[in-house]
Amino acid sequence: MTQHSDQAPRSGHTNGEPQRAMFDAIDRQIVAELSKDARLSIRALAERVHVSRTTAHSRLQHLVQTGVITGFGAQIDRKSIGLHVTALVVVKIGDIAWEEIAVELAALPFVEKVQAVSGDIDIMLTVSAPDNEQLSQAILRDIHNLPGVVSTRSHLILEEIDGQAPAQTLDIWH
Repeated sequence: MTQHSDQAPRSGHTNGEPQRAMFDAIDRQIVAELSKDARLSIRALAERVHVSRTTAHSRLQHLVQTGVITGFGAQIDRKSIGLHVTALVVVKIGDIAWEEIAVELAALPFVEKVQAVSGDIDIMLTVSAPDNEQLSQAILRDIHNLPGVVSTRSHLILEEIDGQAPAQTLDIWH
């Protein structure tokens, strides 16, 4: 069944199992536009995607309800709020559940992101602090001394340049 491009995507159930939500070119355009500017009005979004306001609104609602869009937020310049040093911290954990330690790590001051990773390490943290001394204390005192942490290895971020957000690479999506 082909769906008219100005209709909202549909998901349903087949044989008792949930059907995967449809995600077409218009949905990708909506996600791309919102990844560039999450504050777009429905009217501006509809104009950029070339659909009616009703369609833009219903598709946006569907993207939120199906979990494609998980939230809207501001991008913050760390340095402008006093966080001048950022490090990626590789964490090796012992006999502790990921879920348990991830919650504890995420609650620590200066920890921005906690990610489970594959390979010979277990967790990757993004940690930002006002200066090297406070970064060092966050890593050595707060993270490394957390029960379940076996070892840490830190890599200072010297410079950072944003690449393309997944939503902005429309031409490679199939």
